[in-house]
Amino acid sequence: MAFISNLSAPSLFWTVNSILVFIVCVLSAGVLIPQILLISFRRNLFDTPDERKIHQGVVPRLGGIAFKPVVFFSVALLLGVCQLLGYGDMLNGIVSEGRPLAFGFCSIMVLYLVGSIRYRAKFVVQIACGLMLIAGGLWLDNLHGLFLIYNISAWVGWPLTVLAVVFIINAINLIDGIDGLASGLCGVAMLFYGVIFLMVHEYIYAMLAFATLGVLVPFFCYNVFGDAKRGRKIFMGDTGSLTIGMMLCILSLEVCRSFSEDTSAGLPNAFVLAYSPLIIPCFDVVRVYLHRVRNGKNPFLPDKNHIHHKLLAIGMRQRTVMIAIVSVSVFLTLCNILLSTCISVTQLLLADILIWTAANIWLTRKINRTNKKP
Repeated sequence: MAFISNLSAPSLFWTVNSILVFIVCVLSAGVLIPQILLISFRRNLFDTPDERKIHQGVVPRLGGIAFKPVVFFSVALLLGVCQLLGYGDMLNGIVSEGRPLAFGFCSIMVLYLVGSIRYRAKFVVQIACGLMLIAGGLWLDNLHGLFLIYNISAWVGWPLTVLAVVFIINAINLIDGIDGLASGLCGVAMLFYGVIFLMVHEYIYAMLAFATLGVLVPFFCYNVFGDAKRGRKIFMGDTGSLTIGMMLCILSLEVCRSFSEDTSAGLPNAFVLAYSPLIIPCFDVVRVYLHRVRNGKNPFLPDKNHIHHKLLAIGMRQRTVMIAIVSVSVFLTLCNILLSTCISVTQLLLADILIWTAANIWLTRKINRTNKKP
């Protein structure tokens, strides 16, 4: 209600543009994805099933190729239209954030170009992308009370930022295991970030969030509801998950940088706002890595120990698993944001870890009981 009551002319302008960029992205991706499908079948560019993968039949995995061009095209188109009509607000907004946007777009471009490479080289590229964000001025200089830590020096914040970038990108990449899961979780995160940025008047980032949401919507439809037998199904692939992960890094760091620290006003904690939408992929990748190390396996080699694999193992259908995980993500995000006005961020983090741990212990026991049945 506070946002609606304070809706001034500039915020109305940016809200309309955010809606328009969302629509343009939906339409553009809706046109481009079928063309990618057509090229994939002509060139035999498929993701073939194996013992670890869940899908049946050959499915193109080039959906992520559409993400970056559509987002950049849509934002550029709206910028040009606004200039044509004599509205300079969007250009002024881009210029004011020119340095972080320039380096952020370069980092997305690098990940888009490298695509599927070996994990060692992938880590090097991701570290380079983290350094580019730091060069753009986007880095963690404040933990907003996490473990009672607030302002931190550059010597601590810079390596922590690189670690966070690599961590988030890989978390998104690894959660992409069943239809609609990665795109659903990322779409929810983009919606939350878009609304947050509109409320704090960081309008250009709101546009980027809604543009990315717009490109994820048609992909989600093809990924979840497309028929592989008719050649209408597609996966995002590493190119898609890496670039979307990078966009989430940019937006989450900007939330930490731009949101007010005035807790006396009853505002949510900035750290909670930034990383609550990413809880499930981030918690899942930590648990999986620890499980692999504990069992003497290479933590960077794939297995079937992710949360969606566990839910499938107890007999849930793939689409039910996706809906359940995305719904839990929305619920946890809303709860964390509401509770952060009265509970410290450290207490919330510990509570989230306890809930996640308890849920995984319950799932493991249920899987073991299921396997013991004759």
